[in-house]
Amino acid sequence: MIRALDEVYGTGPHLSQLRELARDSAFRDKYQRYMQLSGQARVMHKYSVSVVPGLLQTEAYARELLLAAQPMCGDVEDQVAARLGRQERLFGKEPTDFRAILDEAVLHRQLSSPGDWHAQLGHLLEMARRPNVTIQVLTFSVGIHGLTNTDTMLMWMPNGRPIGYVETSYSGDLTEDPPSFERLRLAYDRLRDLALSPPASVAFIEQLMEDIPCVPTEPT
Repeated sequence: MIRALDEVYGTGPHLSQLRELARDSAFRDKYQRYMQLSGQARVMHKYSVSVVPGLLQTEAYARELLLAAQPMCGDVEDQVAARLGRQERLFGKEPTDFRAILDEAVLHRQLSSPGDWHAQLGHLLEMARRPNVTIQVLTFSVGIHGLTNTDTMLMWMPNGRPIGYVETSYSGDLTEDPPSFERLRLAYDRLRDLALSPPASVAFIEQLMEDIPCVPTEPT
Protein backbone atom coordinates (compact mmCIF):
# COMPACT_ATOMS: atom_id res chain seq x y z
CA MET A 1 0.00 0.00 0.00
CA ILE A 2 2.85 2.40 0.82
CA ARG A 3 4.54 1.67 -2.51
CA ALA A 4 1.22 2.26 -4.28
CA LEU A 5 0.97 5.72 -2.74
CA ASP A 6 4.41 6.61 -4.05
CA GLU A 7 3.65 5.25 -7.52
CA VAL A 8 0.39 7.18 -7.82
CA TYR A 9 1.30 10.44 -6.10
CA GLY A 10 5.08 10.58 -6.31
CA THR A 11 7.20 11.49 -3.30
CA GLY A 12 7.46 14.56 -1.12
CA PRO A 13 7.00 15.81 2.44
CA HIS A 14 3.26 16.44 1.86
CA LEU A 15 2.78 12.64 1.65
CA SER A 16 4.35 11.81 5.01
CA GLN A 17 1.02 11.68 6.81
CA LEU A 18 -0.52 9.46 4.11
CA ARG A 19 2.41 7.06 4.33
CA GLU A 20 2.15 6.96 8.11
CA LEU A 21 -1.55 6.14 7.88
CA ALA A 22 -0.75 3.39 5.38
CA ARG A 23 1.85 1.90 7.69
CA ASP A 24 -0.54 2.04 10.66
CA SER A 25 -3.32 0.43 8.61
CA ALA A 26 -1.04 -2.36 7.38
CA PHE A 27 0.22 -2.98 10.91
CA ARG A 28 -3.34 -3.15 12.27
CA ASP A 29 -4.38 -5.62 9.56
CA LYS A 30 -1.41 -7.90 10.24
CA TYR A 31 -1.90 -7.63 13.99
CA GLN A 32 -5.60 -8.47 13.74
CA ARG A 33 -4.79 -11.54 11.64
CA TYR A 34 -2.10 -12.53 14.13
CA MET A 35 -4.59 -12.23 17.00
CA GLN A 36 -7.10 -14.39 15.13
CA LEU A 37 -4.50 -17.07 14.44
CA SER A 38 -3.06 -17.01 17.96
CA GLY A 39 -6.55 -17.59 19.32
CA GLN A 40 -6.60 -20.91 17.44
CA ALA A 41 -3.02 -22.04 18.12
CA ARG A 42 -2.51 -25.22 20.14
CA VAL A 43 1.22 -24.63 20.75
CA MET A 44 2.86 -21.20 21.17
CA HIS A 45 6.54 -20.40 21.67
CA LYS A 46 7.32 -16.80 22.57
CA TYR A 47 10.53 -14.79 22.89
CA SER A 48 9.93 -11.49 24.64
CA VAL A 49 12.56 -8.77 24.32
CA SER A 50 11.31 -6.06 26.66
CA VAL A 51 7.91 -6.73 28.27
CA VAL A 52 6.09 -9.63 29.91
CA PRO A 53 4.05 -11.53 27.27
CA GLY A 54 0.36 -10.69 27.30
CA LEU A 55 -0.60 -14.24 28.28
CA LEU A 56 1.45 -13.89 31.47
CA GLN A 57 0.56 -10.32 32.49
CA THR A 58 -1.31 -9.36 35.63
CA GLU A 59 -4.12 -6.84 35.38
CA ALA A 60 -1.95 -4.08 36.89
CA TYR A 61 0.89 -4.80 34.46
CA ALA A 62 -1.41 -4.84 31.43
CA ARG A 63 -3.03 -1.56 32.47
CA GLU A 64 0.25 0.30 33.05
CA LEU A 65 1.71 -1.00 29.79
CA LEU A 66 -1.34 0.00 27.74
CA LEU A 67 -1.55 3.43 29.37
CA ALA A 68 2.12 4.06 28.60
CA ALA A 69 1.65 3.00 24.97
CA GLN A 70 -1.47 5.11 24.35
CA PRO A 71 -2.14 7.50 27.25
CA MET A 72 -4.89 9.39 25.40
CA CYS A 73 -6.85 6.29 24.40
CA GLY A 74 -10.22 6.00 26.11
CA ASP A 75 -10.72 2.26 25.79
CA VAL A 76 -7.74 1.04 27.83
CA GLU A 77 -9.95 -0.76 30.34
CA ASP A 78 -11.66 -2.64 27.52
CA GLN A 79 -8.25 -3.65 26.19
CA VAL A 80 -7.12 -4.79 29.63
CA ALA A 81 -10.25 -6.93 29.96
CA ALA A 82 -9.72 -8.39 26.47
CA ARG A 83 -6.08 -9.22 27.23
CA LEU A 84 -6.97 -10.95 30.50
CA GLY A 85 -9.74 -12.82 28.70
CA ARG A 86 -7.28 -14.22 26.16
CA GLN A 87 -5.32 -15.79 29.02
CA GLU A 88 -8.13 -18.31 29.48
CA ARG A 89 -6.57 -20.39 26.69
CA LEU A 90 -3.89 -21.45 29.20
CA PHE A 91 -6.51 -23.07 31.41
CA GLY A 92 -9.33 -25.58 30.93
CA LYS A 93 -9.42 -29.19 29.76
CA GLU A 94 -7.29 -28.68 26.63
CA PRO A 95 -5.07 -25.68 27.40
CA THR A 96 -2.64 -24.22 24.91
CA ASP A 97 0.95 -25.33 25.43
CA PHE A 98 2.90 -22.11 25.99
CA ARG A 99 6.66 -21.56 26.25
CA ALA A 100 8.06 -18.10 26.99
CA ILE A 101 11.71 -17.12 26.82
CA LEU A 102 12.06 -13.82 28.68
CA ASP A 103 15.04 -11.60 28.04
CA GLU A 104 16.51 -10.50 31.35
CA ALA A 105 15.56 -6.92 30.43
CA VAL A 106 11.90 -7.94 30.84
CA LEU A 107 12.56 -8.73 34.50
CA HIS A 108 14.33 -5.47 35.24
CA ARG A 109 11.74 -3.17 33.66
CA GLN A 110 9.63 -2.71 36.77
CA LEU A 111 6.19 -1.26 37.29
CA SER A 112 5.79 2.05 39.08
CA SER A 113 4.40 0.26 42.15
CA PRO A 114 6.81 -2.17 43.88
CA GLY A 115 3.78 -4.08 45.15
CA ASP A 116 2.36 -4.52 41.65
CA TRP A 117 5.78 -5.57 40.36
CA HIS A 118 6.18 -8.11 43.16
CA ALA A 119 2.74 -9.50 42.25
CA GLN A 120 3.71 -9.74 38.57
CA LEU A 121 6.86 -11.72 39.34
CA GLY A 122 4.84 -13.93 41.68
CA HIS A 123 2.34 -14.51 38.88
CA LEU A 124 5.16 -15.67 36.59
CA LEU A 125 6.20 -18.22 39.21
CA GLU A 126 2.62 -19.38 39.62
CA MET A 127 2.18 -19.82 35.87
CA ALA A 128 5.53 -21.64 35.60
CA ARG A 129 4.09 -24.33 37.88
CA ARG A 130 1.40 -25.16 35.34
CA PRO A 131 2.18 -28.30 33.27
CA ASN A 132 1.39 -26.51 29.98
CA VAL A 133 3.53 -23.41 30.69
CA THR A 134 7.33 -23.23 30.47
CA ILE A 135 9.24 -20.08 31.38
CA GLN A 136 12.94 -19.56 30.69
CA VAL A 137 15.14 -16.54 31.30
CA LEU A 138 17.75 -15.38 28.80
CA THR A 139 20.39 -13.59 30.86
CA PHE A 140 22.43 -10.58 29.76
CA SER A 141 25.56 -12.75 29.87
CA VAL A 142 24.43 -14.49 26.66
CA GLY A 143 25.29 -11.35 24.71
CA ILE A 144 24.27 -10.81 21.08
CA HIS A 145 22.22 -13.59 19.53
CA GLY A 146 20.12 -14.41 16.46
CA LEU A 147 16.91 -12.76 17.73
CA THR A 148 18.34 -9.65 19.38
CA ASN A 149 15.63 -6.91 19.34
CA THR A 150 13.17 -9.30 17.63
CA ASP A 151 10.01 -10.03 19.60
CA THR A 152 9.02 -13.44 18.27
CA MET A 153 6.06 -15.83 18.40
CA LEU A 154 5.97 -19.30 16.87
CA MET A 155 2.55 -20.94 16.64
CA TRP A 156 1.25 -24.31 15.55
CA MET A 157 -2.38 -24.51 14.45
CA PRO A 158 -4.71 -27.47 15.27
CA ASN A 159 -3.91 -28.98 11.85
CA GLY A 160 -0.17 -28.71 12.54
CA ARG A 161 0.41 -25.71 10.25
CA PRO A 162 3.22 -23.52 11.64
CA ILE A 163 3.04 -19.72 11.63
CA GLY A 164 5.54 -17.16 12.90
CA TYR A 165 5.11 -13.54 13.91
CA VAL A 166 7.82 -10.96 14.62
CA GLU A 167 7.07 -7.51 15.95
CA THR A 168 8.51 -4.19 17.06
CA SER A 169 6.54 -1.38 18.71
CA TYR A 170 5.52 -0.01 15.29
CA SER A 171 5.44 -2.92 12.88
CA GLY A 172 4.72 -6.62 12.69
CA ASP A 173 5.13 -9.37 10.10
CA LEU A 174 3.53 -12.79 9.78
CA THR A 175 5.71 -15.65 8.53
CA GLU A 176 3.59 -18.32 6.90
CA ASP A 177 5.78 -19.86 4.17
CA PRO A 178 7.61 -22.99 5.43
CA PRO A 179 11.23 -21.97 4.57
CA SER A 180 10.92 -18.61 6.36
CA PHE A 181 9.27 -20.24 9.36
CA GLU A 182 12.02 -22.84 9.59
CA ARG A 183 14.69 -20.14 9.70
CA LEU A 184 12.79 -18.42 12.51
CA ARG A 185 12.26 -21.70 14.37
CA LEU A 186 15.96 -22.56 14.13
CA ALA A 187 16.89 -19.15 15.58
CA TYR A 188 14.39 -19.71 18.41
CA ASP A 189 15.71 -23.20 19.15
CA ARG A 190 19.26 -21.89 19.37
CA LEU A 191 18.05 -19.16 21.74
CA ARG A 192 16.29 -21.72 23.92
CA ASP A 193 19.58 -23.62 24.23
CA LEU A 194 21.24 -20.44 25.53
CA ALA A 195 18.54 -19.66 28.12
CA LEU A 196 18.50 -20.81 31.72
CA SER A 197 16.71 -24.10 32.36
CA PRO A 198 13.12 -23.81 33.67
CA PRO A 199 14.16 -24.60 37.30
CA ALA A 200 17.09 -22.15 37.13
CA SER A 201 14.76 -19.53 35.65
CA VAL A 202 12.33 -19.95 38.55
CA ALA A 203 15.22 -19.49 40.99
CA PHE A 204 16.33 -16.38 39.08
CA ILE A 205 12.87 -14.81 39.36
CA GLU A 206 12.62 -15.75 43.05
CA GLN A 207 15.89 -13.92 43.70
CA LEU A 208 14.57 -10.82 41.94
CA MET A 209 11.47 -10.91 44.15
CA GLU A 210 13.65 -10.96 47.25
CA ASP A 211 15.47 -7.86 46.01
CA ILE A 212 12.30 -5.77 45.72
CA PRO A 213 12.09 -3.18 48.53
CA CYS A 214 9.44 -3.98 51.13
CA VAL A 215 6.19 -2.13 50.55
CA PRO A 216 5.02 -0.40 53.74
CA THR A 217 1.64 -1.63 54.99
CA GLU A 218 -1.02 0.99 55.38
CA PRO A 219 -2.44 1.29 58.89
CA THR A 220 -5.88 -0.23 59.38
